Parts: sequence; structure tokens; C-alpha cells
Amino acid sequence: MHRDWFRLTRTAWKLALPLILIAFALKFVGLPQRLDLWLYDTLALSTPLAPASNLELVAIDEKSLRELGRWPWPRERHADLIGRLTRAGAKVIVFDVLFSEPGPGDDALAAAMKAHGKVVLPVHLYPPTADAPLTEQLPTPQLTQAAGALGHVHVELDEDGIARGLYLYSGLGEATWPALSVAAAQLGGNEVPARDTGSDQASPYVNVRSQYAYIPLSGRIGTISTTSYSDVLQGRVSMDRFAGKTVFVGATAPGFGDVLPTPLSGLAAPMSGVEFHANAYSALVQHKLMITMAPYQHWLLLIAIIIFISLALPQLKPSHTLWVCLMTSALLLLATTLLYRHASFWIPVSQSLLIPLIAYPLWSTRRLTLLNTFLNRQLDLLSRDPGLGLKEPSDHQPARVLEDLCQLLQARGWWLSQDDTVLASHGLSEKDRPSRLTTGLWMHRGDQSWLRFNRGERQFDLGLELPPSLSREASRRYLQRLKLDHAGHGTGAEKDYPAENIGARIERVRGAIESLTGMREFIGRGFERMPDGVIVTDALATIQFVNGHIEEWFGEPRPSLIGMPLPGLLNAHDPRDGTPWQETIADTLTLGQTRTVDLRVRGMDLLIHLAPFSMSDHEQHGIIANISNISELREQQRQHREAIDFISHDVRSPLVSQLALIAQLKRRPESIGPEQLEQLGNLARRSYQLAEEFVQLARAEQLTETRFYDCEFLSVVENARDSVSEQALSKGIELSLHGLDDIWLRGNAELLERAVINLLTNAVQYSPPGSTVTIQVFRAGHQVCLTISDEGMGIAPHELPHLFDRYRRQKSTELSGNRGAGLGLSFVKVVVDKHKGEISVESKEGEGSSFTLRLPVADPLATIAQQTSAAD
Repeated sequence: MHRDWFRLTRTAWKLALPLILIAFALKFVGLPQRLDLWLYDTLALSTPLAPASNLELVAIDEKSLRELGRWPWPRERHADLIGRLTRAGAKVIVFDVLFSEPGPGDDALAAAMKAHGKVVLPVHLYPPTADAPLTEQLPTPQLTQAAGALGHVHVELDEDGIARGLYLYSGLGEATWPALSVAAAQLGGNEVPARDTGSDQASPYVNVRSQYAYIPLSGRIGTISTTSYSDVLQGRVSMDRFAGKTVFVGATAPGFGDVLPTPLSGLAAPMSGVEFHANAYSALVQHKLMITMAPYQHWLLLIAIIIFISLALPQLKPSHTLWVCLMTSALLLLATTLLYRHASFWIPVSQSLLIPLIAYPLWSTRRLTLLNTFLNRQLDLLSRDPGLGLKEPSDHQPARVLEDLCQLLQARGWWLSQDDTVLASHGLSEKDRPSRLTTGLWMHRGDQSWLRFNRGERQFDLGLELPPSLSREASRRYLQRLKLDHAGHGTGAEKDYPAENIGARIERVRGAIESLTGMREFIGRGFERMPDGVIVTDALATIQFVNGHIEEWFGEPRPSLIGMPLPGLLNAHDPRDGTPWQETIADTLTLGQTRTVDLRVRGMDLLIHLAPFSMSDHEQHGIIANISNISELREQQRQHREAIDFISHDVRSPLVSQLALIAQLKRRPESIGPEQLEQLGNLARRSYQLAEEFVQLARAEQLTETRFYDCEFLSVVENARDSVSEQALSKGIELSLHGLDDIWLRGNAELLERAVINLLTNAVQYSPPGSTVTIQVFRAGHQVCLTISDEGMGIAPHELPHLFDRYRRQKSTELSGNRGAGLGLSFVKVVVDKHKGEISVESKEGEGSSFTLRLPVADPLATIAQQTSAAD
């Protein structure tokens, strides 16, 4: 756990440090600030604040200037306005008009202001000249004393020249003035933010500003209820509209007074200063001033986002990384919007919002770098791995191909030439080479086979003279499957990888994957083609892999075998009373010892060899179980024992009788007569018959398809009939053959004839004199059929299942006196099986028996074509 946390922390720092540097760089170039201003303007446009209900604006507009004359107006006129508003019941009057120089009407104006008692006058903060320090421009002392409050009218423009807010308190040194809107609200009895006293000891020449607030505007110009200055003086409006309200008075005429571009108006239609301050007052009395996040809070948020992203991304899947980054930025944006609209709190969130969006490509680049490094390392390892698989014949040198083919096919002659240059020849010459060879296609002519193939820009001609044998056609089919042509690629040519670095690595990875896939396929097919069954388990003896033999022998599907405990599988099919399977398998795992045990599954004799194994990087051992099917071996052993018993009894018995008879005749030579000689001859014939049956059965068991050839089955049956005809004639039995068609099959005519002779001999032996043995040869589908029917005693039903077992004689055979070794029908069954045929028998006691052989024809399509042409 500690190691994982250390690794995670180290990875997080590798991401966090670049993000911190990027955050400072963004702050330096000002990109987050511009994004914050754009985001604020977007929110301000989408949700304007409704103006306060107790707010009115008296505008010194173009109409007033046209009707009342040029500016400046006499201060008695302002006194008259204040008097009218006082009589109308205005609660607070705010003048955004600077009275910094004394005038003749100051007394009247001061008296009107005192009469009302709640008149707010502005304080201007600006330098007199461009090089002069900042100074305060106050109203005249007389008006200052008469004013209910003073407030500064300085509006701070953002770096893009747009007015979005102001400082609630500003001034030089300790003389800090509230904003005009703050002074008006406070004078009207509204709760206002308290002044921050942290800078009271500042120098009198320093502009001290505090508590900046964004102003949510009520809308574009004219949104606030406005009345023309001249209309108020001339009584053209109802004065009841000013009762109990705060009235702002100031210039709105174009080119007259200060104008401010705002998010709602922009530079095209700037807002007058008095209207801006009226909006500030409206937001203040509705408690909607937009308080912004302190700088240290902004940095804390930024650090928290960097920490979260740096810790989260290394633990996420690549497919989740983008979504987490997008969702983080989206949540920050959503939180900012909700706080703006419902809590009047503005968060300059752009810098924190950009961090997740920047972290994604940064982390992806790091991941690609790590992946690239890993791929390079793994590709280097793979390049040193020789791999495993079958080498393509086209990858061998032509001379090596010729040498291998000559040894494999036992060629009597060969030829290899490159263009017109002879590289190797024996028994073949230039005149033997065909004049027209097609590249990549073998040409077979007589006992010669020729091929033209390419290797890069080189062209080769290869010829073989095959020996005359039954396997020549198989050799030619094998040659047809060989692909020796390698056109367009020189030996050892390099692959043309793309020029891009990542593209080259992708191509190398693809090649490596193809190599590994080929290796896995090679191993998988190797396991499937193994003659033995294979089971692989883990350290808990749980099966992880089986090949097809296990699935077939145990009779269970492969998915159900995977994950099954090996002891459970073996106990289910071959439970043990002695040493249980659990103990045998536990010894293999715990002691690391191999075990070889007999196994009986579904009537099959198996031999299981358990061997422990472990991978190079694992301490735990698994088991490889190799299971061999020794049923045939066990059967051969049984047959071997039966053969020994047969030799020791059936063959030995007549020989012993002969020796005893010969010894008796030696003692009494005068007793030699025809009867003794006949008895000796019968014993010798029986010994010969037994030996002949035994030899014929051994020959049949050793029969392979290499000794097959095309033969006509009707001729085979006719020869067998002729061989038995004398025996049948001696008993007066008729052999009736039915069959006229020539039906060809591929097999061994000598052994087939012997098998038919055995069936006919049995039929004659067990048929009564004067009866008929019927022989039928016919074709059924793709099979040639032979049926031999007799009129003998038949076979008992309980003897039919064991009729073809070797060394087994029927009871009826013994009772009839026809003594044999029980190998005749076994020989027939072996011959039929070797020819991939079938044999069946039907018999009823007292009515006779019928044996039917079914053998596949040589070429079904060719036979059908021959029959069709013959019919036509």
C-alpha cells in the first residue's frame, strides 16, 4: 500500500509541476482574465437585474439643454429642482454634478439642500494634469456643509476598457469616501457593507481603494425610470412618482458628462455615469452587489483543481480521462453560473477551468511517451526472440529446397537452374526441361515434375524425376500444395515502415502481434494435433486448458471443463478405493514429483502422467497432465496373451498328437496302415490350417493404404468362388453368383479374395448337402456390396455379438465337428475395416445365415460418369 501511494504521488507530481508552470504562464499572458471578463459579460447579458422600485432618474438630457439653455445652469435652478423634489416627498436626492467652484447661487442651493436634509454630492478623484498626482475634487465648502453625504464617483475600467464595477470605498490616505451609491443607500437608511479599516494608516498621497464589487446592471440605457430635468421644473409630469424614492440627478446628453461602456452597451452605446451609479444603487439596496472571490481564495481553488487532476488522472482508464477533465470543467462552469445567479457571488474561474482541459493533452502526451518507451523496449525484446512457427517453403534457399525435396521424395533425378545458368542436375538435362512453364504452377509429365518460381528479381526452374511407385500421385499432390514462389521480395528484405515515428512503431507492434498470434496458433494447433490429451492446471489444481482429446474422451464440453478441479474430474470418471486422486495430485504439487497412473474412462484404458511445472517468474507450480489412450495397446496385450494361449493349446495340441502317433508307430512299425497315415495327415493339415489362419490374420493387421491399388470387385469374387468350388462340389452344394457390372474399388485384391474365400468356406461347411449358397454383387450408392447367403443351421442369437471375436468358436461349430481356431471371421472383419468398409450378418437358427460386405468404390463421381456414358 505504501509503495502504491509513493508511486501515485510521484506520478502526480510529474503532472502537477507542469500544470503549475502553465497556470503562471497563462496568468502572465492574461488569457484567463480575458476569458473571465467574457464569461461575466455573458452571464450579465443573460440575467439582467430588475431596477429597484424606489429609484428614479432625473436626466439632464438634450431636451433639457434645448429648453433651459446652455450649461452651466444657474445654481438657483438646481435649488428649484431640489425644492420641487422635496415637496414631492423624495427620500434622497443624489447629484452627479460637480460643484467644485463657488458660484452666485450657492446660498440658494445650500439652503435648498439643508431644507431637504438628504442630498448627496459627488467627490471626484483625478489628476489635474497628466503628470500631476491624483487629487480629490470636493464641492465648495458651503455646499459640502449643506450636503447630507459625499460619495466618490470614480468607476474602475477593466483592462478591456469596459466598466463592470467599482470600489465601494476609495480616497487618498485616511480620507476614504464611500461610493456615491453607497452614500445614497446609507443616507436612505439601507444596510451597506462596512468600510474595511485595514488601510487607515496609509499615506495621504496614496489612492486607497477597497471592497471592489461587480455591478449587475438592470439593462441597456433607459431601463431605469427616467424623467427629463426640464419636465420636472416646468411641471409637465406628476410629482407623485418621486414620493419616497431616491432620485439621481445627472447628465445623460451625448457629449456631456462622463460616459462608460458597459457589458450591456459596449463601446457603441456607452452608459452615462449617473445611470451607472443608479444601477449600483439599485443592486446595493436589493443586496445584489456581485461580491468577487478574494485573490487567495482564487489560488486555493486553482491549487485544489491541480491536486485533484494530478491524483485522479493517473488512476483512470484512458477512455475515462477525457470525460473526467470535461466534467470537472463543466462542474466549475455550472457552479460559477449558479453562484452568480443565486448567491450574487462571482468567481473568476477561467484559470481553474482551463487546467483540466490542458491536463488532458498533457497527460495524454505523457501516456503516449510512456507507451512509446514501453513499445520500444518490448519491440527490442521481441526482435531478439527467434519466435516459433513453421517456416514458409518460400523462405528457404532454392538449393536447400531441391536438396530437401530429393531426400523426402527419393527423387532419381533432379534439375535446378537460375535463368540460363545450371545450378544442379542429375539424371535430367536441358532437353528434359519443358519449353513453356507457368510461374508458380507445377507441370507433371510422365515421371517428371517441373516448376518455375521467382525469388525477388531472380527466376528458377526446378525439376524432379520421381520413382515409379504407388505413392507417386500422393507426391504430386504434395508438390501442388507447396508455395515456393516469393515474387517481389528479396531474401531478407526490410519492411517499408511509414516515415512517422509513431507510425513505424505501430507497424512494428502489428508485426509483433502477428508473430505472437502465429506462435499461439502454432502452439494451439500443436496441442490439438497431439495424439495424447493435455490438461494444464494452476497452483490450486484448477483446470485452465484442455485440448480436444480430453473433451472427447471425458464426454464433457470444453467450457465446463475450464475452471473445474482436476481431482473432481478424475473422481467423477474413475473413483478410487485405494490411493485417492487428491493425494496423487497433492504430491505432484507439494513435493514436485511426477506421477504416472492408470485411468479407466468410459470403457477406455488411459494412462495419465502428472508433471509439475512453473513459469520463470512464478514460484507457484501448476500441473501438466499428459493422458495417453492405451486402449489399443491393452487390446494388443490381450490379443498377445490370447495368441500365446492359442499357440500353447490349439497349435501345440495337434503337434503333440502327431509326435505321440509317430512315437507309437516307431515302436510298432508293423502297425502302420492307411488309417494311421490318414490320421497323421489330418493332424498335419489341421496344424497347417491353424498356422495359415494365424499368418493371414497378421498380414491383414499390417495392411496399409500404400498396398492399395485399383481392382475390379466382381473378378475378386469370381476367383474366390472358383477356389471354393471343389469343396462345394464334394458336398453337392451349388454356388450361385449374381452380378454382371464391373465395379472398381481401391484396395488389396489378394486379401479381399481371401476374406471372400473365408466367408464362402464357412457357408459351404455349415450348409447341408444339396443346398445352394447364393452370392450377390451389386452397387448401392457409393458402395459396392457383397452378400453371401446359405441354407445352413444358422447362428444362435446370443453368439451373434461375438461372432467376429478372434479365438472364439461357436458352440454349434464345435458340435458339428468343424473345429477351427476362430480366426476366419476375425480375419474378414480386419480386412473390411482396413478398407474402411462394413460387415453385417443376419441369421435364424435352422434357416441359414447371410453375410453382407459394404466397401467404398474407388471414385464415386468417375463411376457415375462411366455408368452414364455406358448407358448413353
